[in-house]
Amino acid sequence: MKLLLLLLQSVWLIASTLHLNASSNPARLNPLIATDLPSSSIAGFLFNSLVKYDETGQKIIGDLAESYRFVTPTLIEFKLRRGVKWHDGRAFSAHDVLFTYDLIKSPMTITPYSSDFRVVKSVKVIDEYTLRVLYKKPYFKALEVWMIGIVPRHILSHEKDIMGSSFNTAPIGTGPYVLKKLEFSKQIVLESNPSYFEHRPKIDKIVFHIISDPMTRFLMLKSGEIDVDGLEPMQFERQLDKSFHNRFTTLELPSHSYTYLGFNLRLKKFQDPRVREALSLAIDREALIDVLFLRHAKVCTGPFLPGAKGFNDRVKVPKRNLARAKELLRTAGYSAEKPFEFEIATSNSNAIRPYAAEILQRQLLDVGVKVTLRVMEWQAFLNTVIAPRKFETVLLGWSLSLTPDPYTLWHSESDISGGFNLVGYHSNKTDRLIEQMERSTDPEKIAALQRKIFAQIVGENPYLFLVIPNQINVYSRSIKGVKPTINGIWEDYIKWEKK
Repeated sequence: MKLLLLLLQSVWLIASTLHLNASSNPARLNPLIATDLPSSSIAGFLFNSLVKYDETGQKIIGDLAESYRFVTPTLIEFKLRRGVKWHDGRAFSAHDVLFTYDLIKSPMTITPYSSDFRVVKSVKVIDEYTLRVLYKKPYFKALEVWMIGIVPRHILSHEKDIMGSSFNTAPIGTGPYVLKKLEFSKQIVLESNPSYFEHRPKIDKIVFHIISDPMTRFLMLKSGEIDVDGLEPMQFERQLDKSFHNRFTTLELPSHSYTYLGFNLRLKKFQDPRVREALSLAIDREALIDVLFLRHAKVCTGPFLPGAKGFNDRVKVPKRNLARAKELLRTAGYSAEKPFEFEIATSNSNAIRPYAAEILQRQLLDVGVKVTLRVMEWQAFLNTVIAPRKFETVLLGWSLSLTPDPYTLWHSESDISGGFNLVGYHSNKTDRLIEQMERSTDPEKIAALQRKIFAQIVGENPYLFLVIPNQINVYSRSIKGVKPTINGIWEDYIKWEKK
């Protein structure tokens, strides 16, 4: 008995734990309705999709699918991996994929991801490990839409309220980690899945510490209580000493994201294009990069990022022009006696955005525009501002896939409850360009149409596109096996070891 206890103590002592943080509680850990960053990040450890990108970010490879092939331009056949188990031990099959598709298309499921499947005509199970997906027409993202997490039929098939289901906080996936504990506003504990189809992850446990205060997160990182994190430029440049760099490795890359100020176009005050143009011309974007990012960023000029085929390099950075901005506001009916006024709403979950809002407030005052600020905790912001669309403007950011679909953010039909067209942007011309693009399978034609979409959106100023920040990733030198790629550090994380 004593020997057994010693062995158990030995195993416990060598068990490895990766400590991470989240800026807020996850809203829902169901991948079909996980739209906030903490939810989608944690769900990524728990669930798999049919396909994923390889380490280059250019090629699509199998995940739950062992292989795939285009039978015709509108028909894909997926061959699924055998022997995959859900966390509760039940076998994964093609019926789970069909169920996931039916669930995401159900009117009871409020999710922006449903628009990705609007071109799917049918999903048919051929046998337990084979299914075919038929599209209504050729679709340029026919494979990418299947990068969404697959959920278990045997657990959710009898669920009457998917949005309020207990599954959303006690999920069962096929992923490399299993949820073991969820303590809101404290910590979330994941344990390695011993039956994971690739192999059991070498790090036994992942603990997410829920820390809303940015300074507390930073101090925990510096003290070694957090193993992997992202740093703000000010922290990286001015608040680290040599001992930190001796203990942590740094990888800086352009992020696949941008920060924007979005106008609620449902409000009359923002429907005048002269007002939106004036506000754009009053902003000094380079000052944001100098003051807030210490040059660890670049100016964002539109809805697709540099390096993407749809990026339009003919659209230049708006130059600050106070005289022109004042003239546009005057012609729109505003003056010193009747100033244009509005509120910027944002969240403190991102350390930089409240300061960015203050800089925008000061810059806009130079043309007589009066701005008030509302900074909120993330969940309150999500539930009382974003979901009900109760804002004048929002200062937010979008993370983009490597092949972004403009339909999700910019098509009129995406202005729905739960949709990502938050600002209520409607443009017949943009809608037609998006629809024309999605009917094409020619990469060059798709890219040409995306460049037109880019220019059309920027010309109408539904957002003020502001900044593309760099990601400054740091990770403990005690972690071995990290494989940095163009997509960051998380490639092959199941092979990581912590010494």
